[in-house]
Amino acid sequence: MTELYDITIIGGGPAGLFTAFYAGMRKAKTKIIESLSVLGGQPQLLYPEKNIYDIAAFPSITGQELTSNLLKQIKVFDPAICLDEEVLTYKTTDQGHFSITTNKGRHLTKTIIIAAGAGAFQHRKLNIEGAEQYEGECLQYIVGPMENYKDKEVVINGGGDSAVDWALALNRYAKKVTLCHRRDKFRALDYSVEQLLTSDVNVVTPYEPLELHGDGEILDAITFQKRRGEEKIKLEADTFIVNYGFQTSLGQLESWPLEMNRDGIMVNEKMETNIPGIYAVGDVASHDGKVKLIATGFGEAPVAVSHAVHYIHPEERIQPQQSTAINFDE
Repeated sequence: MTELYDITIIGGGPAGLFTAFYAGMRKAKTKIIESLSVLGGQPQLLYPEKNIYDIAAFPSITGQELTSNLLKQIKVFDPAICLDEEVLTYKTTDQGHFSITTNKGRHLTKTIIIAAGAGAFQHRKLNIEGAEQYEGECLQYIVGPMENYKDKEVVINGGGDSAVDWALALNRYAKKVTLCHRRDKFRALDYSVEQLLTSDVNVVTPYEPLELHGDGEILDAITFQKRRGEEKIKLEADTFIVNYGFQTSLGQLESWPLEMNRDGIMVNEKMETNIPGIYAVGDVASHDGKVKLIATGFGEAPVAVSHAVHYIHPEERIQPQQSTAINFDE
């Protein structure tokens, strides 16, 4: 883990992924550190089936499609990817590099680009005795590849956009999908709720999970209790997906000596922070006139990367050559 990289990107959302791609375009040895077990950030986790309309050249694209395209794009340069790692501290080495400490180890890098969005995601977990023993295959907080749910009975708990989106998406693959919510009214967009109610997804409201049934490894069923009532129902399930949303926090980044304001980490026109060699892009970056959009983060990425490359190699031009002149087979 102490191999030296040119650019280490903290955050694997859309801005972080495009930053990694553009770093490859500038022939920088690149690493991504992501706190979650998957890449893609909010579009992947919170609204995978919703259309996004402000991405250049795409009249509309879903969060899932956007993530898939970005992942396909970075494969060209194959950056190192570290998942389930929370960034803690950093220090400057005697060689003038940065040593980043995470909950799993240490990473060496010449520059850092922070693309942490609103901060690291932490799942709001199921508060039922013994739930942790089922986490992973049977009890999930993040939906995996659709084919993993083929011919399975899936129960989803939640009432927001993500829960409804996943119910509709999984209904095309799973043997049976049940969506349970503790209220009669869902918080998702009206159009999505209308789709849900006209689908063959089994909708159960207003019920809350009470007890998990299984052998401690394999889940068999979940008991739900009616809210403000004694009535109980038992639902068979191979997979229980809990979608209570996420808490976001910059975590230990807030203890770094970075200049910050209420909108994030302050940067200059080079996307450089007050610490030379550390840059920020995307929603976490704050500067005059900033508009927080995915498209804005995409535009900030080449600026940060180009100045990071120039920081490492002062003889390199800040202005890159046109991409049409690049041979990807080199």
